[in-house]
Amino acid sequence: MPAHLLDRPGTSDDARALRAELVGRASEIVPVLARNAARTEEDRRVVEENISLIDDAGLFSIMRPRRLGGLETDFRTKLEVSREIARGCGSTSWATTLMNVCAFFGGLYPDRAQRDVWADAPGNRIAGVLAPSAEAAKVDGGFRITGSWGWASGCLHAQWAVVGLPVPDEHGEIVDQGLALVPMGDLSIEDTWFVAGMRGTGSNTLHARDVFVPDHRVISIPAAIQGRYATEHADEVLYRSAFVPVAALVLAGPQLGLAQAALDMVIEKAPKRSVSYTFYDTQTDAPTFQLAVAKAASLVDAAHLFAYRAAADIDQAAVDGVYPDYAARARVRMDTGAAIENAREAIRTLVSAHGAGSFAEVSPLQRIWRDSEVASRHAVISPAISSEVYGRALLGLTDGVTALV
Repeated sequence: MPAHLLDRPGTSDDARALRAELVGRASEIVPVLARNAARTEEDRRVVEENISLIDDAGLFSIMRPRRLGGLETDFRTKLEVSREIARGCGSTSWATTLMNVCAFFGGLYPDRAQRDVWADAPGNRIAGVLAPSAEAAKVDGGFRITGSWGWASGCLHAQWAVVGLPVPDEHGEIVDQGLALVPMGDLSIEDTWFVAGMRGTGSNTLHARDVFVPDHRVISIPAAIQGRYATEHADEVLYRSAFVPVAALVLAGPQLGLAQAALDMVIEKAPKRSVSYTFYDTQTDAPTFQLAVAKAASLVDAAHLFAYRAAADIDQAAVDGVYPDYAARARVRMDTGAAIENAREAIRTLVSAHGAGSFAEVSPLQRIWRDSEVASRHAVISPAISSEVYGRALLGLTDGVTALV
């Protein structure tokens, strides 16, 4: 698929060149990621070689502020980098994707908080969970928080975390929902990630016990959903991007890569595989296989088209300095759900076409299938809820389903 397809109009040649370079760096390490995929799954954490390669390639810096050592790319670049990494390993891509989007969240904080994270250590990574599963008390200069947050993808490789909390006033009344920026050294990690797919993401549970968080490291999630960010750097285009559309669409990147990897593998193996209990010596000779591959390829293309359109919408609004209205944000959520559904259906079609051998433990296809089935059910990207949100928005209804639009 041409790299420029559905790109934001007006994207500069320099931006496209940087994107191509970063995707190229990701492509170069795909063979190593693929070789390490089984070990990543077995260890239930991304192997350190993968983390080091991604770090050395600068792929953890794409959503970090440029003034603090990052690349501060557009959102389309973020999507394509995640996609490319997933061609090698779904779990590695997922953990990388979540740490990168948490860097975007970090860029929404006041400058003082951002410098806490990156001024002395530009390579610091952030994991996080938005759910406000904690208790907080207002104290002089900040809050004291106690709580638990699952599932914190990337927490095994991060130095900081963003965690959700109810925000009380000095009388204990809840007046807001916040997102606190906390050093990982103030948190503990409980090993709770035992799942059927995306096993290597290390999405364990974070715990805080009476941890102090200063005021400047807490931002309002409802304000962020409406585009009111705490950063003083209003000229930084990336950090004008719409909060929930970004948080949702990032999760499509790994799905695009998983689907593409499945398609590439099935096509590569087809000339060497027969269709069992038929007269077809190779799958390539069978019309049923040809039709299945055509259907799957079309679904993979559709997934990319939906995701790229949504990325273009996010990037264009950020460049224009206009926060997208509810209907526009609802369409991005719908596009995200459609991308997820198309990618997942492509993988299902491909494992059936490839045959029962898809589910042999030595076959990467069974891991791709499991990773897709698990990751595609993340609550923020539920295709069913996304459809409901979009349908209501088309009818002028802007509440009643979820705040995450």
